[in-house]
Amino acid sequence: MTGGGGVTAVEGLLRDLAPQALGVLVRRYGDFDLCEDAVQEALLAAALHWPEDGLPDNPRGWLVTVASRKLLDQVRSDSARRRREEALATATPQSALLAPPADSGPDEGAADDSLALLFLCCHPTLSAPSRIALTLRAVGGLTTAQIAAAFLVPEPTMAQRISRAKQSIRAAGGGFAPLEGEGALAARLGEVRQVLYLIFNEGYTASDGEELTAPRLAGEAIRLTRLLLRLVPEDAETAGLLALMLLTDARRPARTGRYGELVPLAEQDRRLWRRELLEEGLELIAAVLPGGPVGPYQVQAAIAAVHSEAASAEETDWPQILVLYDLLLAFDANPVVALNRVVALAQVYGPAVGLAVLDGAGGGADGTEALAADKRLARHHRLLAVRAHLLEQAGAEPAVVAQAYRAAAARTSSAPERRHLSERARRAAGA
Repeated sequence: MTGGGGVTAVEGLLRDLAPQALGVLVRRYGDFDLCEDAVQEALLAAALHWPEDGLPDNPRGWLVTVASRKLLDQVRSDSARRRREEALATATPQSALLAPPADSGPDEGAADDSLALLFLCCHPTLSAPSRIALTLRAVGGLTTAQIAAAFLVPEPTMAQRISRAKQSIRAAGGGFAPLEGEGALAARLGEVRQVLYLIFNEGYTASDGEELTAPRLAGEAIRLTRLLLRLVPEDAETAGLLALMLLTDARRPARTGRYGELVPLAEQDRRLWRRELLEEGLELIAAVLPGGPVGPYQVQAAIAAVHSEAASAEETDWPQILVLYDLLLAFDANPVVALNRVVALAQVYGPAVGLAVLDGAGGGADGTEALAADKRLARHHRLLAVRAHLLEQAGAEPAVVAQAYRAAAARTSSAPERRHLSERARRAAGA
């Protein structure tokens, strides 16, 4: 044992080591559910003993050893002991059943185990919510209660979601099945990136509830994306995703006012933006963009970089942002991207052009179909909020602008956004 550290340092170390230990056990024994339970018990034992006894010389080896012993104890004491032991014996080399010393050297392929665990949590048989929940639980180290609180659902509901995800993993084989061919690997890596992107978005702008952001979720997404980039350092899209997260999260201190109210990008005090995150994100995207091929996360990071490099909202290079949105639409022609492009279009050519694209009254220069006709956006509060903003910029009647803002406020489930849009309506009406 080495000298002990503080409880906080131990907690941070355990969060980093948990997915590594789980990856080793799943590789050895194959049963995700049993392995996760065993690792959780080992983590609890470490949290109790390490602050007082000091860290072992090889903390990860200690966790793997203790978790392996707990797993085997659990199997032997189970009512279906013989069946499970036979299954483990068939799937596992006999030498692996003999747990190594607690301070043995690090296992080969630790990075591959962590990547495989991410891949397993993002299995294509799982729904997107299940992938997110399982990733946060198994790789992120969050408790079921913490995940439930972040997504504003009851803990039993989240526990059921995670349990169903584990059952689906077990039905699909439960272990680290090799991915056949580069195409399969690239596709699963894309699914992992998407899950991390969704986690970050929910953390940066919570979809509902009283708080605008869920910092823990955003921070966890950044931490996991850093891990993923360490595992696939040559992957430009993963670097682009991390750059996007860093450049976006750098604005967090300026996104809310003194009383928690939402502050739009154009009105933010850019002196509050976190320079260290901006610099890291800009350095990342500058390193990967010239190498090609370019992907959608890199393009989104480039858009965030243009915003970050502007000293003020007035100095933003909107023509460049518009070109980047055109490129992004070529990758991902979804209505949210198209709506963001309308904002850039209006900044370059004026609010009347943006409104024409929204409503199809004459269309845009590129022939973009009216977004209001897209059923995925027709009743979305963001479409209504953009229309209200463009109406205000175009000098529409105050009552019309106020009604547009009120309609947008009525559609959002986020309390901070609803208050912001309601305040815009009050200002527009001159109340």
